[in-house]
Amino acid sequence: MSDRSEADRLKRETLFERLVRRPEIGSFIVMIFIIAALTLASDGRAFNALGTKNNIAIIAQFGIIATGAALLMIAGEFDLSIGSMIGFAGMSMAMMLKWGLPFGLGEATPFSAFIITLAMTLTLGWIIGTIVVRSGLSSFIVTLGFLFFLRGTTEVSFRLINQSTQISGLPDYKETSWFADIMGGEVFGWFYDLWFALGGNINRKGDQWVTGFDARFMWWIILSLLAYYVLSRTQLGNWIYATGDNKDSARANGVPVNKVKIGLFMFTAFCATLFAACQVFDTNTSDAAKGNLKELEAIAIAVVGGTLMTGGFGSAIGVVFGAVTVGLVANAVFFIPWIDGSWFRVFVGTVLLAAVFANERIRKRITGGI
Repeated sequence: MSDRSEADRLKRETLFERLVRRPEIGSFIVMIFIIAALTLASDGRAFNALGTKNNIAIIAQFGIIATGAALLMIAGEFDLSIGSMIGFAGMSMAMMLKWGLPFGLGEATPFSAFIITLAMTLTLGWIIGTIVVRSGLSSFIVTLGFLFFLRGTTEVSFRLINQSTQISGLPDYKETSWFADIMGGEVFGWFYDLWFALGGNINRKGDQWVTGFDARFMWWIILSLLAYYVLSRTQLGNWIYATGDNKDSARANGVPVNKVKIGLFMFTAFCATLFAACQVFDTNTSDAAKGNLKELEAIAIAVVGGTLMTGGFGSAIGVVFGAVTVGLVANAVFFIPWIDGSWFRVFVGTVLLAAVFANERIRKRITGGI
């Protein structure tokens, strides 16, 4: 009888009530507020042709790593090694491009450097996941250990092989390599062609001065769509939610909990490698400090986007909203000169705390207070 009453209640819900029950509703409201505030405070400069391109570049960076972090958090685990993995992957690709493939296998191409680096980072992700599920140790502690291990390995390797903690002046591989171009070049040029055709921003000579978005925007869209499809349309998505909600119950119902978690640790490693590749082929440089604190920003964005710290709750759409919100605030200092850049951290900390409380309230509303 109670089940029928609950079903009748759900049928009577209005569209507004259904929207309020969505995990990403809080992040959507904050995102709209930030867009409106930044538009007014910058006199629209934040969303002119160049402003839009620069904002999207930062947002996409955040979004790539936050997508991996969010899926892992929904499964009930954390990965604090994402930032160090970015630095490690960037160092690996840059060194191969400068000094050649390992074991004297010849000159590296952007594609071969990426593939070899990806093989290493996926292996590291597998090792991290295996340690977590086999040992029963907290993923917080295990990945914290790998945060220091990978950062130290990156710095030591730079100094031993390159005699410096950074590599700069690599050739612009985008001019000769299709792979470097789709990682570090520009995409969706048609958007700006249309923008200018409709009378948008042009320089003083009457020519276009923005010709497309950074390629990382395309990769962020692909990852977000993939994450949305997996979480909402596949059995794997159900397994991820079940693992984060109650791993013992999930295991009892046939969910391969260990494989799910290991696979998601490998996915975060993939996201970190993709992030690093976009940076290396965009700037033609690499630095041991790359990715510093990105793991915390990724987790913060996931939480702002509606992902619960305790697992079992979240959405890919919410992560998109969270990335837009945090990315816009991070970039606001360039459009509003009187804002001290340190206010970005104040904002993230405040919104993060508010999101934790809001997410828990939404979860209880959805689950009936369980």
